[in-house]
Formats: sequence, structure tokens, C-alpha cells
Amino acid sequence: MIMIKDVPVEERPRERLLRLGTANLSNQELLAILLGSGTKKESVMSLANRVIIHFEGLKLLKDATIEELTAIKGIGNAKGVVILAAIELGKRMNHYRPNEPYTIRSPEDGADYVMEEMRSLNQEHFVALFLNTKNQIIHRQTIFIGSLNASIVHPREVYREAVKRSAASIIVAHNHPSGDPLTIV
Repeated sequence: MIMIKDVPVEERPRERLLRLGTANLSNQELLAILLGSGTKKESVMSLANRVIIHFEGLKLLKDATIEELTAIKGIGNAKGVVILAAIELGKRMNHYRPNEPYTIRSPEDGADYVMEEMRSLNQEHFVALFLNTKNQIIHRQTIFIGSLNASIVHPREVYREAVKRSAASIIVAHNHPSGDPLTIV
């Protein structure tokens, strides 16, 4: 077994990140940096690789629970919490919106505003964006959460919120957990 101390310094994940930048590291190397160390019997790179294999890549890792993580030999509460914190920080950065109003100039702008958040949802969500007269978003609301493949919404739910917010216009969107593209109406 090769331990990280046996790897040439310039090939270790931290040093590669400093030299090449984050974009040039594999998922395994990035996870190894978060884990910090392996176990007495396993290198951090091997442990990171097992975690990625266990979750079939990043797709399932993004929804991991502490129980699922700590069920993996070599991942205790401390390492599990670091992974969960990194995942949550990534989600928050993806959803970050500057304090300035977001202006909708095209259908793509509307899709861009909701796409990242909605692409990973496991149920259909029907979302409404309420705009002022300058086409700036004044409010975003999930009107209805449906099942895996259906979302039934009554227009009164959308219009009630629009009137309450004095919205000049409305954009509605819903996702397709099945993997079909997001539809903007």
C-alpha cells in the first residue's frame, strides 16, 4: 500500500492544488484534501477513492447523510462533518444571489435564475418568479411540490401571490426529476 508520505511531494494533492489550481485536480484529489488523512492501513487517496466509488461519483455524494458517510470504514464523525460542510458550502455558493435586483431580459435569464437549484431536486417543483415593471425579480416562491413526475397547480395560488406582491409579470417554471430539460412557461 502506498501512503501519501511515500508519494513525491510535487504529486501530493495539496501541492498539486497550489501549483496547478483546483480545476486541474480530480474529484479524488479534492476529496483527499478535505479528508486530510487516511487511516493507519489506508492512504487518504485510497480512502477518497472508496468514498467516490461508494456514492457512484459526485451525483449521490451531494445528498449523503452523516450516517451514510460514517458507514464507510475510515470515515468517522469528524471527516463526515467536513464532507457535509463542504457540500453545503458548495450548494450555498451555487445559490448565492447578489443583493442587487436580478433583471430578466430573456427566457434564458429566467432559466438561469432557477436552473442550478432545481436541477438536483428529486420531486417536481412548480416555482413562480414575480417581477416588477422593470422585469426585476421581487420574489421567488415554490408554489407546489409534486411527485416524481407530476405537479398540479391551480392558477389561483400563483395569482394570489402576484397580487399580494403587486407583481407586474410572472414567470413560472418546473423541473423534471426524470432528467428531461427544465421547462419555462
